[in-house]
Amino acid sequence: MPSLTQLEYIVAVEKHRHFGKAAEACHVTQPTLSMQIQKVEEEIGYPLFDRLKKPIVPTTKGTRFITQAKVLLHEHHKLVDLSRSQSGELSGDLRLGVIPTIAPYLLPLFLESFSKEFPKVHLFVDELKTDTILQMLAEDQLDAGILATPLHEPGLKERPLYYEPFSLYVSRANPLNARKRIKEDDLDAEHMWLLEDGHCFRNQIVRYCSLKGKEGVFPNVRFEGGNIDTLRYLVRKSNGYTLVPALFVETLTESERRDHVREFEKPVPAREVSLVYRRDQWKSDVLKALEEAIRKQLPKGLQTSDPKRMDVLDVRK
Repeated sequence: MPSLTQLEYIVAVEKHRHFGKAAEACHVTQPTLSMQIQKVEEEIGYPLFDRLKKPIVPTTKGTRFITQAKVLLHEHHKLVDLSRSQSGELSGDLRLGVIPTIAPYLLPLFLESFSKEFPKVHLFVDELKTDTILQMLAEDQLDAGILATPLHEPGLKERPLYYEPFSLYVSRANPLNARKRIKEDDLDAEHMWLLEDGHCFRNQIVRYCSLKGKEGVFPNVRFEGGNIDTLRYLVRKSNGYTLVPALFVETLTESERRDHVREFEKPVPAREVSLVYRRDQWKSDVLKALEEAIRKQLPKGLQTSDPKRMDVLDVRK
């Protein structure tokens, strides 16, 4: 019967597709890792990996074995964490993924207070795109994600944290800058700056403004930014505009809001932001504490935001 340590080595090789990288991730030497995996293969009577291929891939039988090994390791980690939670004080590790259009504006609001209130919880945060977070949740490499929802992904649970309205960030040279309120029909692709493909925030703007397949601000220039701040500076140096979330607006000075930010007519376009995790996630106490810590630090406008008065945009294309 393979040991838990041997199963950890096998799953690491499947993840990294390389014995050396797997050994490094497991903090052992490559010969030690290889020898332990060979012992398992001798015991079960077939190879787990095709070592002739680069990168290394599991064999057909190996794939089935590794799938079950992940289930067993998942349950073992669950048992260990449950035993720790009986102490009464929250503790343990929590691996969290946050999308780039949320992370810079939300994390500074709650990280310090969460750290002080729960000193024995070790929070590991990665800034990742939606598809990467979903894949890592499925593979049990993350415990939870903070994402724009609804995603309707099987096996995942979504707990809405807040509803975030969008505003228009517009150049002073654009005629829309003179408007007090913006309508959806006012927007066009000719003046819109967008994030690069792969961001759910981009998908929401494209759907809301019906921009798919249309040219951007400069007909001979194709640029899609990697973050909202880049778009902000491009807007200020052009006659264009882009949509920005409320927490981004909170970071701006009063003068910049006055010069560049314009609100939408109701129903205001908005996004639902949720804590997303696997349905079989056992760290419910820590997740609940994280959720409450985030809610307490939100600006009052977001704490009371009513989705019924908003146009909550779809996430998927």
